[in-house]
Amino acid sequence: MKKFLLVGAPVKEGIGSAGLLILRVAAGLLMMTHGWSKIQNFEGMVQSGFDPIGLGAGLSVVLLIGAEFVAALFIVLGFLTRLSAIPLIVAMSVAAFVAHAADPLQVKELSLLYLTVFATLFVTGAGKYSVDSILFKK
Repeated sequence: MKKFLLVGAPVKEGIGSAGLLILRVAAGLLMMTHGWSKIQNFEGMVQSGFDPIGLGAGLSVVLLIGAEFVAALFIVLGFLTRLSAIPLIVAMSVAAFVAHAADPLQVKELSLLYLTVFATLFVTGAGKYSVDSILFKK
């Protein structure tokens, strides 16, 4: 226990992968709630002119739903985790640095936190408790 608390356990023992599983599932499910609300309010978002990077409102909303719901679902499952993290990293970067550029840190904080989580998953991958691990075993 002392070694675990002070040094940590190597990923090969499964502790690191268990941590990645918790991180993936929690962040992915929470992000999916944001995507689901956009699915439910698709027309309203398009009509409001939501277009933070100049792609047109319809395409912007579709891309955001793809990131916040579909890619987040893949993150939860640990399926194509690194590839799935990319649209979420882009979406959270746009949220923090474009859509909320002029806002105080308290407004940007959630998107920056998600950005950090998905960037971490991009670097680490899904861990051994994932669909990726099953599909891409060596």
